[in-house]
Formats: sequence, C-alpha cells, structure tokens
Amino acid sequence: MSIRHGLLALLDQGPRYGYQLRTEFEARTGATWPLNVGQVYTTLSRLERDGLVEPAGEDDEGHQFYAATDAGREELRTWFDTPVPRTSPPRDELAIKLAMAVTVPGVDVSAVVQGQRRHSIKALQDYTRLKGRALAGEQRPGASPSAGNDLAWLLVLDQLIFQTEAEIRWLDHCETRLAQQAELLQNRTAEATRDSAAPAKRGRRLRT
Repeated sequence: MSIRHGLLALLDQGPRYGYQLRTEFEARTGATWPLNVGQVYTTLSRLERDGLVEPAGEDDEGHQFYAATDAGREELRTWFDTPVPRTSPPRDELAIKLAMAVTVPGVDVSAVVQGQRRHSIKALQDYTRLKGRALAGEQRPGASPSAGNDLAWLLVLDQLIFQTEAEIRWLDHCETRLAQQAELLQNRTAEATRDSAAPAKRGRRLRT
C-alpha cells in the first residue's frame, strides 16, 4: 500500500497539512489502513526531499501546508498509469504461518487452518454488513458527505470482500492438501510395513 502516492493524490487537489492528509486518507479508504500523524510527516519529508512536494505556507494556527510540485504530479500520473506489479508479491503473514507450520513438528496444522477460517468467515460477514450499510446510504462516523468518498469506500469494501472470499477458498484448498498428504503418508507407512513383513513370512515358509 503506497502511502506516498496516496498523499500525493490528495495534495494534487490542493495544499493540505499533515492532520488534514491523515483525516482525508482515512475517510477515502474507510480507515481500513489507519495512519498516524508521524507516518504522514515522515512521508511528507521524503516527498519534499525527492522534490515531489514543497512547503506552501502556514495558516493562523501554525499548520504547515504542503503542495504537490510538477514533478509530484508527474509521479502521480505515472503511478495511476502503471499496473501494480505482481513480480514481487507482498509478504502474506498467513501464507508464511502455514508454510512454517507444516515444517515444525508438533504443530496441529489443521487446527491452525480451521481457526483462521473461522476468523476469516467472521471478517467476511463484517465486511458484507458494512457494504450493505454503505449501499443503503448510511453515513460512516467521521466521514465527510461526498459521493466520491462513498464510492471509494465501496471499492475498498469490495476488494476486502473478494480478498477474504479468496482466502477462505485457499484455506479449504489447504485442508484438502493436508488430507491428501496424510493419506499418502499412511499408504507409504502401510506399504513399508508390508514390505518389512514379507521376508519374515518367506523365511518361515522355507523352514517348513
């Protein structure tokens, strides 16, 4: 998630100060990815260092405003025009957890999968309820009344719903994989037991 470009998108619409940027960012994303003011100012400092934003004066209360530069607007247009790459997918904690769980002795991987599925199903239900309220026109607390903000929130909710549905399907697939692996190991153990018993049986027949 690019906080850098998200802030540039807001500054492209006019000068703002840090707290305004945080508030508007969270309003447009439904506070799905909450920011603290420290993150905002750290990002602004880097954007200024890179020549993408510049100070734009202060108000009577001493708030430092920032504005996008021409280079910043060009950077923003390039971001919008360039597909998000999948060559280096973000690290997924759940995928890492399961990858580690299947290699660590004593971990009940099925229990890990089932626990995550219950959590994901509850999250999916929560997202679906939020989407229903948004479609019904219910105003989110703290959100400014704006059709654009409402649409942005719906798009974020749709993405969260699709992502969680995919996660649940993947967990189902993981459980199937685990069952297949357990069956394979069971069959191999049975075959090894039969093979080790066969010479003993042949030996007894020869002695008789």
